[in-house]
Amino acid sequence: MTADLFESVAEVLPSRQAMAEGAVLLRGFARPAEAGLLAALRQIEAQAPFRRMFTPGGHQMSVAMTNCGCCGWVTDASGYRYDGADPESGNPWPAMPAAFRDLAEAAAREAGFAGFAPDACLINRYEPGARMSLHQDRDEKDFAAPIVSVSLGLPAIFLFGGLKRTDRPQRYRLEHGDVVVWGGPSRLSFHGVAPLADGEHPALARRRINLTFRKAR
Repeated sequence: MTADLFESVAEVLPSRQAMAEGAVLLRGFARPAEAGLLAALRQIEAQAPFRRMFTPGGHQMSVAMTNCGCCGWVTDASGYRYDGADPESGNPWPAMPAAFRDLAEAAAREAGFAGFAPDACLINRYEPGARMSLHQDRDEKDFAAPIVSVSLGLPAIFLFGGLKRTDRPQRYRLEHGDVVVWGGPSRLSFHGVAPLADGEHPALARRRINLTFRKAR
């Protein structure tokens, strides 16, 4: 997969939806890269299997997670953080595949954030009923860089709120291949995912995969 694949994507995919200042939904942007993304995902999962982590309060998350890149986001009794090693194996997280990096950089550029260089990708696996409560991505050191979130598999309802937890979130139905990018004034917006409805996707069966790219260090 090369970055050239994404140069003309905006010309052939008509839907670009502004969500807030600095936040944009790129409908179908990742679809041309589907084969490369799924092949890379299988390799990552073989090296660092999905697992359901525990929050510092002892709650097991409904979403299963893994990571790739120079560091990975983890949670346990000691808190939320980025770690260069998989806590289950002690090995470094798998390197970020070129297919992942090319897509993240192209989507950020299309959304107005040229020069984005992600060093971490949190991979979330949702199964029917799994959800993600409203939260901010604030464990990164560089808030100047955007967040790039790629949806694969079953559709989901993405909740995108404001800078306060009490702000009423907007609801967006995300389909396979949709990409959401937020940064600038929206970088610390609260966001989450409503409980995943059951269904069947031809490539991922009863699952939704979310790739979340960050500049963590």
